[in-house]
Amino acid sequence: MVIPVHDVNPVRRTPWVTYALIAANVLVFLTTPGIAGSVTGGNDLARLCDLQAFMDHYAAIPRELIHHQVPRLVPTGGVGVGPHGPGCVVAPPGYDKSPALSVFTAMFLHGGWLHLLGNMLFLLIFGNNVEDRMGHIRFFLFYVVCGYAAGYGFALLNDSSSDPLIGASGAVAGVLGAYLVLYPRARVWVLVPFLVFLPLRLPAWLVLGSWFVLQAVYSSGHGVSGAGTVAYAAHVVGFVAGMLLAWPLKPGTPAPPEPPGLLFGRRARPRYTW
Repeated sequence: MVIPVHDVNPVRRTPWVTYALIAANVLVFLTTPGIAGSVTGGNDLARLCDLQAFMDHYAAIPRELIHHQVPRLVPTGGVGVGPHGPGCVVAPPGYDKSPALSVFTAMFLHGGWLHLLGNMLFLLIFGNNVEDRMGHIRFFLFYVVCGYAAGYGFALLNDSSSDPLIGASGAVAGVLGAYLVLYPRARVWVLVPFLVFLPLRLPAWLVLGSWFVLQAVYSSGHGVSGAGTVAYAAHVVGFVAGMLLAWPLKPGTPAPPEPPGLLFGRRARPRYTW
């Protein structure tokens, strides 16, 4: 898996929506109850109960999205002692949850620093050019639509799951799909782990295409043990949605600058004929 760090594709206007989305995700992460303890390594029961209650309220739950059934008992954030020892207190929810709206709120929730920083890195690198091509308002709507497509697509495939679905990954995957359609030949600086991190400049179609293939393989259960806790299927659906939505814009998209004499990030040596 390569790590993108920068693309060679200048923009004509400041990507205010991309910056605002990154700021909103970071702000929500820092103010999420229970997250502060995870930053310092704390793992106490009270923090976990607070976090679980918050996620059950604002995260997207596949069963709720498909069957519109909100559970009668949810964590309250409190800690109690039951017959099996200490645990999180559950009670009827003191709020009215909209499953459809939870897909939107879930786009700004993350389970840890790596989850957050990984999503924001991809959004920062590839979101600015997609926003530049679409315009601010259309890009924001595009981002939200891709997030909804990813959320509901994952829920359809896991309609009995009651595990919270969180993260901007589905929407960001849509951005990657749009970038692949609009700028397949743009050069992207990446770090390739091979004993050390090797910097290479690769075409976007290779970087993003290989990322999509990995997500598709992982979503099928191959290459990972039980697919872990990552919603790979949401990445696949979001990516495809982004490609389809960006396709009408491809004919009028200006080509990115192509550095002359470059072969996968290294300047090709001149060839002499004699």
